[in-house]
Amino acid sequence: MKKYLLIPVLAALLFSCTQDKKLPIYGDKEAKITKDADGNEKIDTVYKTIPNFRFLNQDSVYINQDTFKDKIYVADFFFTSCSTICPIMHRNMKTIFDKYKGNKDVMFLSHTIDFKYDKPSVLKRYAQKLGVDVPQWQFVWGDKKEVYGLAEKDYLVAVQEDSAATDGYVHQGWLVLIDKQKHIRGAYDGTKPEEVEKLKADMDILLAEK
Repeated sequence: MKKYLLIPVLAALLFSCTQDKKLPIYGDKEAKITKDADGNEKIDTVYKTIPNFRFLNQDSVYINQDTFKDKIYVADFFFTSCSTICPIMHRNMKTIFDKYKGNKDVMFLSHTIDFKYDKPSVLKRYAQKLGVDVPQWQFVWGDKKEVYGLAEKDYLVAVQEDSAATDGYVHQGWLVLIDKQKHIRGAYDGTKPEEVEKLKADMDILLAEK
């Protein structure tokens, strides 16, 4: 009889370990002196967050950080005419979307780096073709300076125009996991299925964080 009792006990222990596991926070950090409720000074570690932004989405509506309030989200940088890594990235990213479709705590955010062509109407057609034209997955267009600056300084993803490149642009294929406090909690190569599976597992961990 005792051996049968071990199964729920082990399951409970495994669940507890998953609940207690936390993902690291990436990006710059600094020590700041703050005061608690009693006025006592203490040193807190403050991590860099994704700053506020304002971009047009596929429905020609401006969105900002409020759109992602109290959500975790996966962000990436792409362009619709990309013939190299983008199609692979978004096929893989759609498997993540399919897993969390309808989950009110999860969103997706794809920034185009083709500021010349990828206007909202183009992004709309792209989202429809991919089968993800829903509010849970936002495709956004913005000014080159703002988008490129956000990519490199905040999401830590390299992007640039390059006339020598096959499609005129080059960029890294990272899928960046952002928590509800706008911290970077992971970056994953969106072209590699094993990395995408790791992202799915880490999203489960992040959603279980207290």
